[in-house]
Amino acid sequence: MFKRIMVPVDLAHADRLEKALGVAADMAGHYGATVVYVGVSAATPSSIAHTPEEFRSKLETFAKEQGATNGVATEAHAMTSHDPSVDLDPTLIKAIGETKADLVVMASHIPNVTDYIWPSNGGTLAGHAKVSVMIVR
Repeated sequence: MFKRIMVPVDLAHADRLEKALGVAADMAGHYGATVVYVGVSAATPSSIAHTPEEFRSKLETFAKEQGATNGVATEAHAMTSHDPSVDLDPTLIKAIGETKADLVVMASHIPNVTDYIWPSNGGTLAGHAKVSVMIVR
């Protein structure tokens, strides 16, 4: 049913993505799909990487580790954004097309009062993507 599963990852908070990573790996194993980990970074230095190339390398390492751990095919797709905190949603929607994903599996956060002011990334993606989106809490 699914051939390419896109999983947005924030390498700074990879420890909080366990459930979503597990669901994506389980579905990939079930359908024989490839999991594509998408990371969005600014071109400026961050706590994760000093350059976009270093970020890409770390994301590729993350993808290889996930593939080895879960026994599924994986890829990494690094994207650079002027301001990821502002451009994250449109950048992830663009990544769906670039990766040819037919399913997005992403982690959610515990809803709070700010969700009444700003929509969640998962909610925005689910509302605008042309593929299925699974939000894992």
